[in-house]
Amino acid sequence: ASLCGRTLQEITLPGTHNSMSNADAGWLAPNQQHGITRQLEDGIRAMMLDTMEWNGEPYLCHGYCALGAQPLAEGLQEIEDFLAANPRDVMLILFEDGLSVDVMVEVITAVGLHDRVWTYDGASFSTLEEMIDAGQQLVITAQSGSPPPEWYQHAWSLITETPYSFSRAADFSCERLRGEETNPLFLVNHWLGTPLPTEEGAIEVNQADVLQARAEECGRERDRRVNILAVDFYHQGDLFTVVDRLNGIDR
Repeated sequence: ASLCGRTLQEITLPGTHNSMSNADAGWLAPNQQHGITRQLEDGIRAMMLDTMEWNGEPYLCHGYCALGAQPLAEGLQEIEDFLAANPRDVMLILFEDGLSVDVMVEVITAVGLHDRVWTYDGASFSTLEEMIDAGQQLVITAQSGSPPPEWYQHAWSLITETPYSFSRAADFSCERLRGEETNPLFLVNHWLGTPLPTEEGAIEVNQADVLQARAEECGRERDRRVNILAVDFYHQGDLFTVVDRLNGIDR
């Protein structure tokens, strides 16, 4: 609640990479232990979700759907249910959208999430309190698609990010990968891959000393606040502690 007077540009959200890919549901080579609902309940507020067509239907999956998949409508319904039950929580979705805008919008609308979406006007950000009061506590961005509708926002017009392909912590970089430096939000991708995700890697790099040092270094190097700090296996290490520190919250 202490953050309600700030905008998204002025806070850091705890995020997950390939949020739908989870061990609890039996996905092979998962990026997370728990699924979407548990992540939201635990405090994750930025999700990176991949969408693809599989057997003619829209799904959440990564690369090869036979390794793990969830119907897109089912996954988004989990988010709708959480936001309906927690209307004072604000979150952001970054879709790696392998589906057309029409299909994405159809499913988002069918589960009711479209009524909750806040749209950046290109000039200013609402405070979290203003987003909540307007019933628009969700930001939707997509790597490939773009408006219309206005709320289906192109990610790389809103976000700039770091690289994400690292096999060891010593190789971490804060350089710009996608999105112009002038974009208002800054995503730090913080995970290791070999190229598959490993929980051992998360145990190493999600520790507070590593994670906070990287976030602070990227903030200094890019001369901006980290707005999304995304990890694999968020339950390992100190993601929430680091995000609280970056937000100036002392628990």
